[in-house]
Amino acid sequence: MIEVRSASLVYQDFDRQVYACREVTLEVAAGEFVAILGPSGSGKSSLLYLLSGLKSPTSGSAWFKGRDYAEMSDAERARIRIENFGFLFQQAFLVGYLTAIENVMLVDPIRGDSRERALDLLDRVGLRTEANRYPSELSGGQKQRVCVARALYNDPEVVFADEPTASLDQEAGKGVVQVLREHRTGSLVMVTHDQAMIASADRVVTMDDGAVYPAPVESSQ
Repeated sequence: MIEVRSASLVYQDFDRQVYACREVTLEVAAGEFVAILGPSGSGKSSLLYLLSGLKSPTSGSAWFKGRDYAEMSDAERARIRIENFGFLFQQAFLVGYLTAIENVMLVDPIRGDSRERALDLLDRVGLRTEANRYPSELSGGQKQRVCVARALYNDPEVVFADEPTASLDQEAGKGVVQVLREHRTGSLVMVTHDQAMIASADRVVTMDDGAVYPAPVESSQ
């Protein structure tokens, strides 16, 4: 489904080169839940950005469904992010003057069944009764669940989640991961530093200093 091949991502820090990712090769199969585990600064988020095409590798390559992102136009990559991918980040980015259901619909406002689809997803994440509330009226966990519904809205082939539970307590965090796992229709790539969140992953990849450990750690499930 999606992969990086010997991919490095290098930043220039004055006269010093900093490797965010270092010669990483990784494949994610269709329908697979892959957790990327490691401490802060280990390169986890950078790897997610390479896999999703949000950043281009300094060397090596990144592919989606057999095509190198580098061979795609900016418009094609943008269309893939809208139509094929869902994104979930550490902070619950919601538009304050829109209701929960309007925030879900924001990802594709011209979809024909938009309101019905959004309401169904809010129901799945336990927020049907909160559909017309504004972000200021929701708890942190509820806001993140709205973001989960939005990430799932277009039935994405891949959901990329970058530390989606970091700002939540452990119970709320586990709830978010459970909703993602149960209601996704495709692959899930989740970056986390919290081992408590990876119990349901099909595979766990560990990172440190920009590199994937030689032998990825398998989940306990």
